[in-house]
Amino acid sequence: MDTIRLTINGQEVKAKRDATVLEAAEEAGIYIPTLCADPDLEPYGGCRLCVVEIEGWRGLPTACTTPVVGGMVVETETPAVKKVRRVALQLLIAEHPADFLTRVKNQRHDLEQIAAHLGVTESAFARSTKKFPVDSSNPFFNFDRNYCILCAKCVRTCDEICGVGAIDLGFRGYQARVATFNDGLMLDSSCQSCGECVVRCPTAALIPKDTRQPTREVKTTCPYCGVGCGIYLGIRDGKVIAVRGDRENPVNRGSLCVKGRFGVAEFIHHPQRLTTPLIRWGGKLVAAGWEEALDLIAARLASYQGDEVAVISSAKGTNEDNYIIQKFARTVLGTNNVDHCARLCHAPTVAGLAQSFGSGAMTNSISEIADAAAILAIGTNTSAAHPIIGEEVKRAVRRGAKLIVANPRQIELCRFADLWLQHSLGSDVALLMGMMRVIVNEGLLDKSFIEKRCENFDAFAKSLEGFDLDFAERISGVPAQKIIEAARIYATNRPATILYAMGITQSSHGTDNVIATANLAMLTGNIGQPSSGVNPLRGQNNVQGACDMGALPDVYPGYQSVGDPAIRQKFESAWSCSLPPEPGLTLTEILQAAYQKKIKAVYLMGENPALSDPDAGHVRESLKKLELLVVQDVFLSETAQLADVVLPAASFAEKDGTFTNTERRVQLVRKAIEPIGDSKPDWLITCQIGQRLGGKGFAFTHPSQIMDEITRLTPSYGGISYERLENEGLQWPCPTPQHPGTPILHKEQFTRGKGKFMPLEYKPPMELADDDYPLLLTTERSLYQYHTGTLTRKVKGLNILRGEELVEINPADALALGVADGDKVKVVSRRGEVVAKARVTEASPPGVISMSFHFAESPTNLLTNPALDPVSKIPELKVCAVRVEKVTGSQH
Repeated sequence: MDTIRLTINGQEVKAKRDATVLEAAEEAGIYIPTLCADPDLEPYGGCRLCVVEIEGWRGLPTACTTPVVGGMVVETETPAVKKVRRVALQLLIAEHPADFLTRVKNQRHDLEQIAAHLGVTESAFARSTKKFPVDSSNPFFNFDRNYCILCAKCVRTCDEICGVGAIDLGFRGYQARVATFNDGLMLDSSCQSCGECVVRCPTAALIPKDTRQPTREVKTTCPYCGVGCGIYLGIRDGKVIAVRGDRENPVNRGSLCVKGRFGVAEFIHHPQRLTTPLIRWGGKLVAAGWEEALDLIAARLASYQGDEVAVISSAKGTNEDNYIIQKFARTVLGTNNVDHCARLCHAPTVAGLAQSFGSGAMTNSISEIADAAAILAIGTNTSAAHPIIGEEVKRAVRRGAKLIVANPRQIELCRFADLWLQHSLGSDVALLMGMMRVIVNEGLLDKSFIEKRCENFDAFAKSLEGFDLDFAERISGVPAQKIIEAARIYATNRPATILYAMGITQSSHGTDNVIATANLAMLTGNIGQPSSGVNPLRGQNNVQGACDMGALPDVYPGYQSVGDPAIRQKFESAWSCSLPPEPGLTLTEILQAAYQKKIKAVYLMGENPALSDPDAGHVRESLKKLELLVVQDVFLSETAQLADVVLPAASFAEKDGTFTNTERRVQLVRKAIEPIGDSKPDWLITCQIGQRLGGKGFAFTHPSQIMDEITRLTPSYGGISYERLENEGLQWPCPTPQHPGTPILHKEQFTRGKGKFMPLEYKPPMELADDDYPLLLTTERSLYQYHTGTLTRKVKGLNILRGEELVEINPADALALGVADGDKVKVVSRRGEVVAKARVTEASPPGVISMSFHFAESPTNLLTNPALDPVSKIPELKVCAVRVEKVTGSQH
């Protein structure tokens, strides 16, 4: 970027041409006091403390709103400037309580620092007597308006960064204040409790309830969703007491959601953490020593043949944990029966994008989304499931991007959308192919890209003949004119990016859905360029990495096929063993084989299928039929309660390792504290079992050694090492130690050579509404809970924000059933029934109810359909037929 020169306090300074005087001074190390300015916010000029003198200018302009000009001469500490600043500060002090400057013990907030700089300790003006009540309703922070200076930092943060707008400046004059809608409590507002306003408040008017200060910090990676935010864990007395965002991390640039900021420390130190091995004796789990537990496991596992055992790995574990456990399954147990919960979320992504592009992962980077000209968000409730990516989408809209939201439910992003396509459950292929029919018919396709970069277009184009607008409208429920409008927006605003999640994948035709997104991107040439691509948003913190590490039944690390003799020979040589030649069973197949008593033993790490898998009642019956179930976890999950042996695992804060986020970025996880109780890192536990069973290659003493082995065997990780990851993560493919990583896939050519268009046909969901089950159930995630709640349900504040299951039902359906908001209802499917509280809302369309799967008290997955996509073997978690009955008083 061009730079200009100016002079500040006699010092020649270089500045970016679009910088403000304040930014130029800060870049040069020159201090200018300010309370309202923030590098993430638009200039505001509200506090008047950053005034400066500029040669040739009249008055004292604010440095935060004044653009630099070449040759400008600025003075920041003249007598006139100091006088204005002191008066401004004294006026602020007069408006606030006597302890305004020193109210937070052991902390120096911005106001206190500025007062010290200006030498102001008291006001020359009469002190105000106004008094506001303190709002302590939020479980994580307090809001004391008596210390608020109306700098609007919190208001601007909530609007410009978060896109929520929960607060604004309200009232006038003496009664002016920051207020929620209708001036209610923060807890009752639309505030999402992310804490972004709290970390920016310059006076501690917004302040965490826990004000303890850490004595040291450890840089690491958030353990929740697939965004992979950089965080610092604050440590005091050997405990994690606080979390803050890492401003240098390119993924989140310091921003965090409510779970990342406030949902970590409490679960790490929760009293229900597993601290010792447990062995089932006489029907009860009792405490045991490590030697006894590991010896028992080894002896029992040794009695089974390879086709009688299975390993279930974890998308919450590190890459090193996952690599070791799949290696253990293959080299020690002699089985490819290894899988994990990616089977339930993004197996169609791996299968579908691999067919179309040659690589089943996000094609672009998170930071590029904000610069897209058009965004199609289909089957993703981004702001709830991936909040920081949701902020990027909102940022793009602020910059002028066109947003198309395709979702059966009215999600938060609909407020920001230029177009909302409310399509019927399971009609994604019809909708997308209808859009593509319009693009082809109107000549909006990128012919040059198709000719140079793609193949099989003619067969695909012929399949479009079955998707005229009448058909697309009838199947999807979206008016033809809206389908036309969506096609034109996406095809004519470049670059355009596609974001999708489990609304696309969790379907009996999930692979077809994924292929449809790939077809659409190729058709318009929106691949291989910044801010374009097809971008599946991975659900868990390391579901991408667990797949990369080969925790799948048909591939070794790096998606190298177990059915390829040359590949198998490579791994046999590296691991000094013979390996089974046939692919193993998928997760759903493992559980079915357990029910049939073909699988007799399962070693499970960090998963909770008793709550997370469809038809959960059948899952539990399957687990109970096992002769041996070993569960390794940080808490006694619902699945662990069924185990024969339970092993206490260290949390992410107690071990080193790496996670790979949704954009393929490999990042370090750093040990911050010692393991709780007698818990151990997952990789170490598996190594100790492997060594007891005579396995070779399990004598690791640190996970960096495991990564070294991964890089030798996995071409896409070939250039990754802990040393390189120290400063910043690397995006695979990163084949050599000199390679910078790959932010954008398929730039010159596709991984498979040419992108392959795939013909498609519409297939309906496996269950549709009928007389017995007249409604359809779809599932989603809450912003305030995570997966099966194993971690987040241990956090009191998160339970206050969302503490129970809710059946979201349209007012018309509720009226027909005699159900009022807050009533208890029973939801019944062909597989089971659950009871939960009704939330009557127009967010759900008529005929559709929605539930999450976070709550063991109302286990939604007792209801869901285990019908499988024939290609990826993912179950159809997003659509099943149900009926809803009001629970009367006698049934409570």
